Amino acid sequence: MKNNLLLFVFVFYVFACGKNSKDSEKAQNVKDSIEESQEPTEIVGPLEAETSLKFDYEMVVEGLKIPWGFDFFPDGSIIITERNGDIIHFKNGRKIKIEGGPDVYKRAQGGLLDVVLHPKYEDNGWIYFTYASKEGDGDGGNTALMRAKLNGKNLTNKEILYKATPNTTKGIHFGSRISFDKKGYLYFSAGERGERDKNPQDITRDNGKVYRLNDDGTIPTNNPFVGKENAVEAIYSYGHRNPQGMILNTETGEIWVHEHGPKGGDEINVVKKGANYGWPIVTYGENYDGTTISDERSRPSMEDPIFYWLPSIAPSGFVFVDSDVFHELKGNLLVGSLKFQHLELLVLNGKKIIKRVILLKDIGRVRDVRQSPDGNIYVAVEGKGIAKLTKND
Repeated sequence: MKNNLLLFVFVFYVFACGKNSKDSEKAQNVKDSIEESQEPTEIVGPLEAETSLKFDYEMVVEGLKIPWGFDFFPDGSIIITERNGDIIHFKNGRKIKIEGGPDVYKRAQGGLLDVVLHPKYEDNGWIYFTYASKEGDGDGGNTALMRAKLNGKNLTNKEILYKATPNTTKGIHFGSRISFDKKGYLYFSAGERGERDKNPQDITRDNGKVYRLNDDGTIPTNNPFVGKENAVEAIYSYGHRNPQGMILNTETGEIWVHEHGPKGGDEINVVKKGANYGWPIVTYGENYDGTTISDERSRPSMEDPIFYWLPSIAPSGFVFVDSDVFHELKGNLLVGSLKFQHLELLVLNGKKIIKRVILLKDIGRVRDVRQSPDGNIYVAVEGKGIAKLTKND
């Protein structure tokens, strides 16, 4: 069924876009500094998206460049990461720059990435960050996880909990999102850093992985590869490409990720212990020049995605809505699109996505989506700032 559907989409795409050979040549020469999200394509895929006019937005925090991640303090104020390394505390209508952040490796897609408060922040004060780090041997950088505490305008008690190796000067596929499950385990993602033939399928190497740690950075003894010879014991699942969305599905208790495909084939995956998600052996995507990566879409030994986009929307930011503020969104997913610059709703029936609806069209490159403690939905938009979802009367 999957192969037949892919064949239909491919034929349609070739028919619709066959005259644009120059565009394909340009796409082939895209450099590290330009994300895969930039390639123009028509929206044709497994599910066509509808557009809703019921929703709008109002800007809450303005004047941001690339707000990569954000989270909410118990008092409703917001901590924001800018990819250039700035950390901002937005409180009482003011943007306060936080000093003492990590030393980030700023190259192309690399920089300061996600930020998440510990679920028991009011008790312990821990804040977690992912970022591209120069720590370790070799030139360049790789994805790191740090925790710290906020004291006034300064980060204190900084601890590097994990650092992927080896460093590389490649500027792509750092990941990286953070999420806690209901048991208090910390998950974070690291992309395969443009080394698809080395990293994602090899559990003795970092990158192309979802990791699971205790909240202090130690490795849970029941992680799937603990005690396996030469394995990276922090790995929880592997065979990923570049996950830039990660959530706790509060109904199922599972960690879900979405990840960038190449040209086509962005995916949503339910993260399972020790599972292999197939990249690059199985994929719905193709190289940017239109050549084949793999003829295989599925293998019995590998996990299939629960959903995939064709063409790619370049997803970034992800939330499972469990509040009653917008009753029609509850129990469903929200995803930001970098490529098509919209916020979209994915309607769930169990673990099956049955409908796509664009809620905020042409808002800009959506980098992150969060549900606040009071149940409202906020969206980080590149070149703008943080916007709050509203509903038209």
